[in-house]
Order: sequence, then structure tokens, then C-alpha cells
Amino acid sequence: MNSLPLLEDMRQLSSHMVDAARANDWDRLVSLEQNVSALRSRIADNDEPAATPAERARKIELMRQILADDAEVRRHVEPWMQQVKVFLGKMPAGKAGNT
Repeated sequence: MNSLPLLEDMRQLSSHMVDAARANDWDRLVSLEQNVSALRSRIADNDEPAATPAERARKIELMRQILADDAEVRRHVEPWMQQVKVFLGKMPAGKAGNT
């Protein structure tokens, strides 16, 4: 199976992940990441080599864009994760899992 359409879809989702991270919409971000993960699994299970040099170049460009989006998402998520760790560290023992 040619993975180019799947990579196109993954790139679109990764762009939406950036938007969600910028908006601190963590629920949406998690949902989008699950969709990306499913696409990644499909690509890993079914990918075939690129048929043409142009297709190969497009795949490389999409992967670069996806990696850039991932870096942007991390730039927004990591400070939030630090805040969560600090918050959880201040909770009394045994209270972190109870809500």
C-alpha cells in the first residue's frame, strides 16, 4: 500500500495538534494524537517504497513537516507537564489518583 495518502492525513492531523496545543486544548490534543498513532501503525504495517522520485520527495517533505509540528506541540506541552508534576508533587501521598 502506498503510504502517501496516509502521510498527507497524518500531516493534516499534526497541524491540528499544533492548534490544539497552542489553545491548551489537551482533550482534543490527546484525541488527535490517538488518530495519528493509528495512522502511524497503518503506515508501518503496509508501506511500500515510493514509486517515483517526486513521490519520495513528497513523503520526505511531509515527514519533515510532521516532525516540525511535533516539536511545536512539545514546546507547548512540556511547560504544562512541568506544572502538572509540580502540582502532583504538592499533593499529600495517596491523593494523586483519587478524584
